[in-house]
Amino acid sequence: MPQSQHGVSLACIYQARQRIAGQVLRTPLVHSPALSRRFDAEILLKLETLQPSGAFKLRGATNMIAALIERHGREALEAGVVTASTGNHGRAVAFAASRLGVPATICLSCLVPANKVAAIEALGAEVERVGESQDEAFIEVERLVRERGMTLIPPFDDPLIAAGQGTLGLELMEDAPDLDRVVVGLSGGGLLGGIGMAVKAIRPETRITGVSLSRGAAMWQSLQAGRPVAVEEVGSLADSLGGGIGLDNRCTFGLVREVMDDHFQVSETSIAQAMVDILEHEKLLVEGAAAVGLAALAEHGLEVRGQRVALVLSGNGVALETLDKARQLANR
Repeated sequence: MPQSQHGVSLACIYQARQRIAGQVLRTPLVHSPALSRRFDAEILLKLETLQPSGAFKLRGATNMIAALIERHGREALEAGVVTASTGNHGRAVAFAASRLGVPATICLSCLVPANKVAAIEALGAEVERVGESQDEAFIEVERLVRERGMTLIPPFDDPLIAAGQGTLGLELMEDAPDLDRVVVGLSGGGLLGGIGMAVKAIRPETRITGVSLSRGAAMWQSLQAGRPVAVEEVGSLADSLGGGIGLDNRCTFGLVREVMDDHFQVSETSIAQAMVDILEHEKLLVEGAAAVGLAALAEHGLEVRGQRVALVLSGNGVALETLDKARQLANR
């Protein structure tokens, strides 16, 4: 598949894999006997929960910071890197910057759970709590870039970020080259877009299924509108899927539109039940955004019988109080 106007190609993803080698874990793809029996299919779980930063975001953040150092030298990042995040990207930038010897500042809205804030601070990054949404936090990021000369590491809308996330797709194709479907949480589109680019370039017939929140699904609403649109950010068990895609989106809107085959929105109840099911039957602690693939299979009755299906368990950043809420909601 050739590189399109979004700037991401299979070659970019292979380059990203070279850059992040030794910094990011190649995560296992494991068979789930319980889910396979439940859906009469071979269900495989991609365990990004095992990344040292706790989520897939480490791939893109490491690739971008390493690429900037490679192209411009470490001195070009002397003022530090900065980003806004719903938690996982901020932690990934803090982790990658620490390993690569670059100072980092992470701007977080008040919607980001306290456990994710603490995890970022523990990595030595400076944290600024700003505004009621990720979009408002980005206003502070723009100020820091403008006034302090810091370098933005965007959460998703950059070819280097999407290519880094796409390394996950390479691993899927190497470990299960005959996959019928990959189910991925959809928010800003860096993860689904990167995975989709890698998978479709290698095996075009594999379906890429996106899963969004029932409310505040910015990328899905933008795709329906045919252009990036703003949506109200709402609280969710899957808080990592919140936030807009940027009205000036240059990369991931086009990338997702190119590679995604189908899409489903899931309710909070379905997310809660999926989180509990994964904990009870797989003995894996996952955040809401990591459980939406299972939520979609259960809520929408996707026809996967006899197929080989990978669910991307994207991260483990769940607070105990959030897990308690999920249990309560699932037991209603």
